[in-house]
Amino acid sequence: MSDVTTHREIEYKLRVHALFRLPDLTGVCAGVTTVEPQRTFTMRNIYYDTADLKLLRWRVTLRKREGGPDEGWHLKLPVDSRPGVRDELQVPLTDGAVPEELRSIIRALIRTAPLGPVVTLVSERSPLQLRNAAGIITAELVDDTVTVLDGERAAAVFREIEVEGVPDAEGCIDEPTLISIVNSLVAAGAVPGTASKAAAALGPRTSSPCDVPDVHWPDLNEPAGEAVRAYLATHVRRLLLEDVRLRRGLPDAIHQLRVAARRIRSGLHVFSPLLDRDFADELRTELSWAAGSLGIARDTEVLVDRLRDHCHRLSAIHAGLILDKSIPTLDRELVNETTLALERMNSPRYITLLETLVQAATDPPLTPLAERSAKHVLPPLTTRAMRRLRRDVRSLRLTDPAATWHSTRIAAKKARYAVECVAPVLGHDYTQLAQRLSAATDILGAHQDAHVAQHTLERLAQQADGPTGYALGLLHAVEVDAERQDREKFMRKIWPRVRQAAKRTGS
Repeated sequence: MSDVTTHREIEYKLRVHALFRLPDLTGVCAGVTTVEPQRTFTMRNIYYDTADLKLLRWRVTLRKREGGPDEGWHLKLPVDSRPGVRDELQVPLTDGAVPEELRSIIRALIRTAPLGPVVTLVSERSPLQLRNAAGIITAELVDDTVTVLDGERAAAVFREIEVEGVPDAEGCIDEPTLISIVNSLVAAGAVPGTASKAAAALGPRTSSPCDVPDVHWPDLNEPAGEAVRAYLATHVRRLLLEDVRLRRGLPDAIHQLRVAARRIRSGLHVFSPLLDRDFADELRTELSWAAGSLGIARDTEVLVDRLRDHCHRLSAIHAGLILDKSIPTLDRELVNETTLALERMNSPRYITLLETLVQAATDPPLTPLAERSAKHVLPPLTTRAMRRLRRDVRSLRLTDPAATWHSTRIAAKKARYAVECVAPVLGHDYTQLAQRLSAATDILGAHQDAHVAQHTLERLAQQADGPTGYALGLLHAVEVDAERQDREKFMRKIWPRVRQAAKRTGS
């Protein structure tokens, strides 16, 4: 990804008629004192997608731009729920197929479907730079006359205005000024929109639901199978999006992708009476393989962050020795393990798993039991996991070995995921139990991290010089103390709250 450049954009689109006149924005819009017209130029944009427009239905845009100051290959990805906020990834202009640097990022969204040109637009662009009283450019307004081509014939023409924030020296965008500009344009007759130019040109197909759309959770009287559908759709959607984030190298993506895989796997187990057994068992096996492929990389990522943070509990001299001489070793291990994980994610086995997950989220193979009402079918599904957890905690002691505590952590995660499967349907008491179980898994997870950290510090100390080895020994003592505190907090504070919440659900 060395050739990929990325920037965050906040952009508003407005459709206007051919005779629309731009209002005077100076003095009316906060943060706009002068408006400077720039040179008009022509761009040719070729948009790429699958035959069924998978990318556009995910609100993702992939184009090849020829002409203008930013010609090249552009990939635009939504960032959050605000439609105008996107990350734009760009690589230099090339002939031929979509560059692999961009194709690999969206592999989870297209999977085996080929990419090809779906529409070509030629835009005549007239840019304006908008400056504040200090002479700083706060926004750029572009007035585009867009021609939709059918071959080389003009099939349609429309006009669109875009207003995009320009970051200041600190990288901040003046959003109030953007909103003020947009409001002035709307007052003059412009119509706000959110669809890309390609989506506008291709029509209603681009607004169809994506491969894994948001699905509503059923109420108590609806079939229990609708809860299965909603749960799988929620977490398969998350897995696909976290796959994109991981391929971009974004923070915490390994963890979130692994969590999504584990949640789906747990859901298949919890809902097993409602699902075809062979289908669910095979899918759980593949999800276990996928989560395991990410496991070492994720564990190393957690360890590096934890040790960096805990170094601050030591003196500056001892922390410096560890940060300068030992942490780089773990950083290299993290890079190697992440590279291996990405290689597995490009394998045919992984891509086949994604296809199966999309099928499971949209049309899971349900049993006749799934046709019964949720209020009768769902409550018993949490009983087994909660019973196992209570049994483990009853026999747990503060002095037990770490392996015993780790076993209890696994039981707590299974119970948490089981309750989370049904909480959106069964209501407040189950939601509260899920929250209490989440606190339990968090503290037990931190306990396990402390235990792993101790072994890692021992390994690093064997390879270190005397002063660094001593510093690692001091940090080892910090982790021993953290492990003890986590055990006490779980037994004396967290578990009693879980037990109280479980009584209210009868789990």
